[in-house]
Amino acid sequence: MLSDIEIARQVEMKPIEEIGKMVGIDEGNIERYGRYKGKISLPFIQKVLERKAGKIILVTAISPTPAGEGKTTTTVGLGQALTKLGKKVMICLREPSLGPCMGLKGGAAGGGYSQVVPMEDINLHFTGDFHAITAAHNLLAAMVDNHIQQGNLLGIDPRRVVWNRVMDMNDRTLRHIVIALGGKANGVPRESGFDITVASEVMAILCLANSISDMKHRFGEIIIGYTYDNKPVRAKDLHAEGAMAALMKDALKPNLVQTVEHVPAFIHGGPFANIAHGCNSVMATKTALHLADYTVTEAGFGADLGAEKFFDIKCRYAHLTPHAVVLVATVKALKMNGGVSKEKLSIPDTDALRRGLPNLLRHISNLKKFGVPIVVGLNLFPTDTEEEINIIREACEKVGVPMEKATVFTEGGHGGEALAKAVLTAMEEESHYQPLYELDQSLKKKIETIATKIYGAKDVVYENDAEKALKQIEDMGYADLPVCIAKTPASFSDDPTKLGAAEGFTLHVRECRIAAGAGFVVVITGKVMTMPGLPKMPAAENINVDDDGHITGLF
Repeated sequence: MLSDIEIARQVEMKPIEEIGKMVGIDEGNIERYGRYKGKISLPFIQKVLERKAGKIILVTAISPTPAGEGKTTTTVGLGQALTKLGKKVMICLREPSLGPCMGLKGGAAGGGYSQVVPMEDINLHFTGDFHAITAAHNLLAAMVDNHIQQGNLLGIDPRRVVWNRVMDMNDRTLRHIVIALGGKANGVPRESGFDITVASEVMAILCLANSISDMKHRFGEIIIGYTYDNKPVRAKDLHAEGAMAALMKDALKPNLVQTVEHVPAFIHGGPFANIAHGCNSVMATKTALHLADYTVTEAGFGADLGAEKFFDIKCRYAHLTPHAVVLVATVKALKMNGGVSKEKLSIPDTDALRRGLPNLLRHISNLKKFGVPIVVGLNLFPTDTEEEINIIREACEKVGVPMEKATVFTEGGHGGEALAKAVLTAMEEESHYQPLYELDQSLKKKIETIATKIYGAKDVVYENDAEKALKQIEDMGYADLPVCIAKTPASFSDDPTKLGAAEGFTLHVRECRIAAGAGFVVVITGKVMTMPGLPKMPAAENINVDDDGHITGLF
């Protein structure tokens, strides 16, 4: 089979104006970025939101292997399949980060015959949204250090500045640094660091804002640090929010592209699925809902992280009612959760598969708590056997959840028609969506609810600094915010080696942060990094470009 980039290159893309017409976006409201990419004007979006909304389908997954389980591919394939069944569909995805693209995981535009195009553009610079986020974030960082240098009228304690700088690349050497060395003219020396751009609160704000004014207000609420007498200092105290919004005014507009089968897709925003909520922008999702009858979207990592945050953070803030959820599973991931090494996942092993089934069943049980109809989509690989497939089907039937195979990677929309029909049938059942917890509960109660009801923990312990931070966050008036728990995606626990359906463990909270502009409390567990590192053999080593500008090595 051809590689992803070879398949993408063979597609005869339609001009972006034609794609827009399919969902009622006229040419005058598309700001072109070349022939095949465009941004949608904000006045048009405001008018669209007055229309009747369609139905939203979330695609999530079981606990993944390091290579991912085809969640984005299934999202794209399902959208193409629904289109083949005569439905008016839009797909909503996150924008890929350059860090993973150049690191271990590769691109994030789907794969095979279920991907979005132009694939090279989407995986690299795209329309410049991430560059704008990086610039806005680092502008605020520069203004913080400049204020301290120029007399520090706000009394910012340099030891308690919490606003790092960011870049959209994996670079472990920048996690902990000392800045402003070299003498008085270069600023006040202090410890600092870099996060990856997708972990920036500016990114989270972009994906939750519903207008320029809302985005600007949220920027102003960002807490950059604390004074010597322990008072929070916000971006608005530095008068930074206006310039930040100016840098971000175009980034707020959703990006329109197409799939290999010419289904319209919004690719907009890409918050880290740990440190933030891991979903594409509210602006893109709500616009799609009012343009199409069905919107297919995804959330990052497995359902214990991405789906929980989609339901408890994004849907709550955007007033969304999801109508169905597709839980993507693979035979390989279940065997890995059953104890098989990644080198042997292609070898048939029904015993390991059965040992891994509790992972799938736990995710199903968790999703039922949100009251949304569930369908399991089994993303097939050539090495999967009928016996293995039937074992999974029987396990799903026993808990009352339909399962359908999907071969969207090799067959595009046609390979997802059975799954699409199952989803349409599931949506005939009324959705009884409800968040997992109420906002008037204490922050600890919210954390412990997620830990025990979703992760399977017996209890939660807090390091001293985390305990103090939670108290300060509540004292500052943020007790009623949702919580966003950063945890390894490899396990239900905070230990990536505990596969399957770990339970009865203690969840260790080592740090708590307030993302006051985004509107949630970040709870960091285990060894989660906000600045990843490159692997021993980074994907960047295989990426190249010829004299005609053709890129190779992206996947």
